[in-house]
Amino acid sequence: MWTTGSFGPIMDLDAAAWSALLLSLRVASVAMLCSLPLALWVAWILARKEFRGKGVVSALVHLPLVLPPVVTGYLLLLSFGRNAPLGRLLESLGIGLAFHWTGAVLAALIMGFPLMVRAMRLAIEAVDPRIEDAAATLGAPRLSVFCRVTLPLIFPGILAGAVMGFAKAMGEFGATITFVANIPGQTQTLPSAIWTALQVPGGENRALAMAALAGLVALAAVLLSEALARRVAKRISGAR
Repeated sequence: MWTTGSFGPIMDLDAAAWSALLLSLRVASVAMLCSLPLALWVAWILARKEFRGKGVVSALVHLPLVLPPVVTGYLLLLSFGRNAPLGRLLESLGIGLAFHWTGAVLAALIMGFPLMVRAMRLAIEAVDPRIEDAAATLGAPRLSVFCRVTLPLIFPGILAGAVMGFAKAMGEFGATITFVANIPGQTQTLPSAIWTALQVPGGENRALAMAALAGLVALAAVLLSEALARRVAKRISGAR
């Protein structure tokens, strides 16, 4: 049976661990929210449109899933590092990515993007296009058809994609540590903090407590998504 004492190791974590958790939540939330509209658009294009090079586009979208995360981080460093032309341009505009928490957002966004697109694409493909065509023949504009017909039907898929993107961003390690390093209080996310704890003799208990904390956050995200999905499903069934 769980008691307040069961969370003792977690509550005893130092400020650096809690800072890493807050940074991970910040990075994951921003990455998920920024990629959500683009992922939905790409998913709709891949599900509903036929064009030359569609297979290449799909392969490029899913490339981060098969590339080692360290390779992705290294490519980001080559493209957006402070010595890269694009990186210098962004630095001159006051936008720092390399060795900055915003770079962790970019790395998490790229790594989680394919999972979001995949979930949303499957949801869109599950909707019969004839339903959309029937609404369009009644005079509804395409945008209105998408917002009023398609969007409610694919919302569970959007929610699943958002949760998968958030979870991937929370757990991202290889690309993040390669691109933005592991600076406590600045770029050290929770996975990086766990890895750091494991490099110190006797740090296993601290790493285990942070791992348990990450598990609780992930469980809370899944439970929240399930509650939202049930609520939306109930509203859709009630509207029929």
